[in-house]
Amino acid sequence: MTTDPGAAARRRPARRAAAAAAALALVAPLAACGSGGEGGPPTINLYYPPEQNLQKVVDDCNAQAQGRYRIAYRVLPRQADDQRVQMVRRLAAQDSGMDVLGLDVTWTQEFASADWIREWTGQDKAEVEQGTLAGPLDTARYEDKLYAAPKNTNVQLLWYRSDLVQEPPKTWDEMISAAQQLKQQGKPYQVLTMGAQYEGLVVLYNTLAESAGGKILSDDGKKAVMDAGTVRALDQLKKFATSGVTSPSFSNATEDPVRLEFQSGGGAFEVNWPFVYPAMQEAAPDLAKKVKWARMPGVDANTPSKVTIGGVNMAVSAYSKHPTESFEAAKCIRSAEHQKFSAVNDGVPPTIESVYADPEMDKAYPMKETILEELKEPAVRPLTPAYQSISTVMSAILSPPSAIRPEQTADELRGAIADALESKGVLP
Repeated sequence: MTTDPGAAARRRPARRAAAAAAALALVAPLAACGSGGEGGPPTINLYYPPEQNLQKVVDDCNAQAQGRYRIAYRVLPRQADDQRVQMVRRLAAQDSGMDVLGLDVTWTQEFASADWIREWTGQDKAEVEQGTLAGPLDTARYEDKLYAAPKNTNVQLLWYRSDLVQEPPKTWDEMISAAQQLKQQGKPYQVLTMGAQYEGLVVLYNTLAESAGGKILSDDGKKAVMDAGTVRALDQLKKFATSGVTSPSFSNATEDPVRLEFQSGGGAFEVNWPFVYPAMQEAAPDLAKKVKWARMPGVDANTPSKVTIGGVNMAVSAYSKHPTESFEAAKCIRSAEHQKFSAVNDGVPPTIESVYADPEMDKAYPMKETILEELKEPAVRPLTPAYQSISTVMSAILSPPSAIRPEQTADELRGAIADALESKGVLP
């Protein structure tokens, strides 16, 4: 994306000063972990979300480092908001005890604009860009510079009961119609997905908006657009919410309750992340045999959907005392070998395209071709340092989806997003 570098430079000193002042009182209770003892190899502190088998990757990278440094995995809280709060507070206080950071893909721009993370340059940059899918790379850039290395990505799929539906629907209207017919026949019919007032609702709307060719922000990320495509997406979301095929809990539904509801046999369709597949194999193996997957439905019959990507980007703290080792550690953890290990063992889709062709992926990821198909034409959430604020106001205005009034809601979103862009706050 392109922005005014001069304007960015003018913003940063004031914002950094304000952030640091506000954070000093907040960060006192947080004890920083040291980055290495006197005279010994440095400790590279990796702050990363919980991932069950990531310690094995860390152990392998430590072996490869041959004593030049040691990575210590510091597990962040499970909830994304809590992860961000911890990192924002410590970085605003210029805490040198954080070296490598696992950032939600929506935070890279914010952290880069605050000068909290280092740019990837030279050979490090070339290695990260080589073979990495374009969509995940887009989330790792700010002002046309690379500030993070995509470790894993994610996309939602359509999961459907093949004993109830012969062919997966190509559009949301087709899916609604199929569900209504099943309802009339007294069969399981519900379309289950996330509609609560949180990021999951923003992800659903962003997918609909991108699939309809809509723009929420201008290309440079500076202006709220909310064009005709986004209005059409609002109309589609309203139609879905009021069609009589959602769960009664739709406006309060988040990922795991949606999984459980489908797993219990309550739905014909589910729009959710790939984590539902291994969970279903274990908890409902008889149902799992009937469940197939497909690309998420689009808005137009002749235009494939564009599905919003998630994932984690790896960044190096601006305050790390060991940046060279930190870049090396991050590259090791997100290498093709380790992305395959994490995909097979922890269910996180790789960002390096060649990994999908590995035969070891076949059993763990039978849906890998559909995932890759969506990843090659993805929807990316609005790229802006103000995304956290934008997401908050969007989820509030979109909730509940049944109350959407397309034209009026678009106007309300346009104004609220414009206000969020102006504030560009970095503290939670």
